[in-house]
Order: sequence, then structure tokens, then C-alpha cells
Amino acid sequence: MSEGPSGGQPAEPAVARMLCDVRALAGEPRESSGVLWKLAESGRQLDANLIRLPAGEHIGTHAEPDLDVLVLVVAGDGVMNTPEGTLPLAEGGLLWLPHGSTRGITAGPGGLVYMTVHPRRPGMQIRRRSDLDR
Repeated sequence: MSEGPSGGQPAEPAVARMLCDVRALAGEPRESSGVLWKLAESGRQLDANLIRLPAGEHIGTHAEPDLDVLVLVVAGDGVMNTPEGTLPLAEGGLLWLPHGSTRGITAGPGGLVYMTVHPRRPGMQIRRRSDLDR
């Protein structure tokens, strides 16, 4: 067993467990916008977010240059705009966004709740100047 973050107590082993009920979170007041839940467990290799967009709101066009992303539509509907065309979003839809892909999302009349999952980005590391000059 490895040592914990403070260097004293052994780290607890990761175990499978229920994290949340995304359907219950999706049913909360529809006026709220933004992140409803995010994966925050230590030692994880993934990042995940549950996001709500109220009716008609959108996330502007953007790209993820380094990471593939899975998008699962939990509730509501909307569209994803890509350079290749518009993809309809509806409850239960699962989309794969390969790294480098460009997209924008617009919620439909009932709003949109969706989950994103992708590999965790490595944290920033402080390096010695001599390491950077190599």
C-alpha cells in the first residue's frame, strides 16, 4: 500500500462505488445553468462533468485539441453544431468527439442536461530551469 498525500497514513485503495443519480440531478430546477456535478475523487484517471443548459442557451464553438470526449445526453434536447453539420441531441444519445474536433452546443426548448467524460489532464509540473533547457 502506498503512503497517503501527507506521507504518513497509507492511501485508501480505490473501490467501485455509486457516485450520484444523474437523473435526480437533471430534475432539479431548470433555471439553473452550469455544472451540476463533477468527478472529484483523488487518484482518478478521468474527468467527468454533468452540465445543464436552460432552454435556448448555448456553448460557443470550441475545440479540444488533445483529448477525446464522450458526451451523454441525460435529459432534454438540443443540437451540436460541427463543421460537418448539425447533430441532434436527445435523451440517451451518446456522442464521441475525437480530439481536435470543433463543436458548439445549443439547448432546445426544454433545456439540455449532458455529461462529458474524458481522460484527466495531467497537472502542471514545476520544473527546474536546467530541465527546460534540454
